[in-house]
Amino acid sequence: MRFLLSLLIVVNFTVALSAAEKPNFVFITCEDISPNLGCYGDPDAITPNLDKLASQGARFTRAFSHAPVCAPTRSGIITGQYPTTLGSHHMRSKLTKVPPMFTDYLRQRGYSICWPAAGGIGKTDFNFDPPKGWSDVTVDWTKKPEVLKPPFFAVYNIMVTHESQVRATHFQYARNTVRLKLSERHNPALVKLPPYYPDTVPVRDCVATYHDNITAMDYIAGDILKMLDEQKLADNTVVVFYGDHGWGLSRGKRWPYDSGLRVPLLIRWPGKVKPGSVREDLVCFLDLAPTLISLAGGEVPPQMQGRVIIGDKTQPAPKYVFGARDRMDEAYDRIRTVRSERYRYIRNFHPELPYFQYINYMDEMPIMREWRRLAFEGKLNKTQMLFMSRTKPKEELYDLETDPFEINNLADAESAELQKIKKEMAAALDKWMTETKDLGEIPEKELIKRGIVKDVLSTEYEERVKLHPKTPPVP
Repeated sequence: MRFLLSLLIVVNFTVALSAAEKPNFVFITCEDISPNLGCYGDPDAITPNLDKLASQGARFTRAFSHAPVCAPTRSGIITGQYPTTLGSHHMRSKLTKVPPMFTDYLRQRGYSICWPAAGGIGKTDFNFDPPKGWSDVTVDWTKKPEVLKPPFFAVYNIMVTHESQVRATHFQYARNTVRLKLSERHNPALVKLPPYYPDTVPVRDCVATYHDNITAMDYIAGDILKMLDEQKLADNTVVVFYGDHGWGLSRGKRWPYDSGLRVPLLIRWPGKVKPGSVREDLVCFLDLAPTLISLAGGEVPPQMQGRVIIGDKTQPAPKYVFGARDRMDEAYDRIRTVRSERYRYIRNFHPELPYFQYINYMDEMPIMREWRRLAFEGKLNKTQMLFMSRTKPKEELYDLETDPFEINNLADAESAELQKIKKEMAAALDKWMTETKDLGEIPEKELIKRGIVKDVLSTEYEERVKLHPKTPPVP
């Protein structure tokens, strides 16, 4: 009996020790930003808290979303699968069935899940509705840290950087930036603009507000990091910071260029990830799910399409990462892209459609209105006019090393080397679409008939078409 009792104590101690050794996970996320942080070298950035986080862990210089808009991005993050594989690729759509989520696998490993929907801090914009009880914590865990029971996964989504807050009212802007010192506010006349933007006061105001909002976000991120320190949780917690896709300004969000797909990604894991390290390999959001499951001691599910990027089971870097754009609100389109370390190849499946189809929500942005106005008045230069073209090329190829703003399309260049690169990347894209079973080629109404997605178009979409009859119908 004494032997059995001793054995039971040992077994229980081993289990408890195993649970204690499992790292906690915290996602600090924000919306609609490119790598416009000080640690990424942006001269307009004022982000001391996130810069400090980067100095304590790894900064990923080639991190990408698989979609340039929020809901498809989140569906990929939570499932570890491409939205084009699941059927959640349109903005917006709704899957009829809930796919397996990485949080399910963490729960199986003994983790509590803190994904509170309250206040948007645990935004569940997945293009599907998570089941009841999928999150163990429904309150703001940063205000009630006692609900964090190790091992845990917790998420905090910061909304102040969202596209809508760039064009917010003066009252809302004042609320968003109340903590900013005068020295931290950006002078619109001094912020840097991409060469494709018209240089006007409304455009500069938007870009300055965007940077102010990032500084306001940095304050909130600092609060969360401080709380982890005060609760003595930091040493055994993997902190992951990222933005959900590129900046929410015009020709960023919704577009499969670096401006819409390249994101900031910082990971801190004391004692495991080297402080101040820089990772230049290609990573994508689909890598987060398998990485967390691996670090929790689990086996990566076979349906997941990313790789493990930190820890003892880190997998080799890929040659390419991929991205997709499909319907955005009431504007239908289909674009696919593949990115290497240096080049981006884009295929436009509807070159007959313009880049900037009218979208109600997108066109509330003052930059968009200025851009259209100046185009109609004939006051744009060649670079600025490029994205007001009535059609798109079938293919695009950009050298990010010499052309970071993706202005000079090299798809038809005479260079044999460039044509070879284009051919290889086009072939890689074809292979990816086949292997991942890209559902983008199936009309959305057919996906509805097959029961893959629900019909969420009929009311909102049809009303928008009545307002803007030139909007191409959903096929």
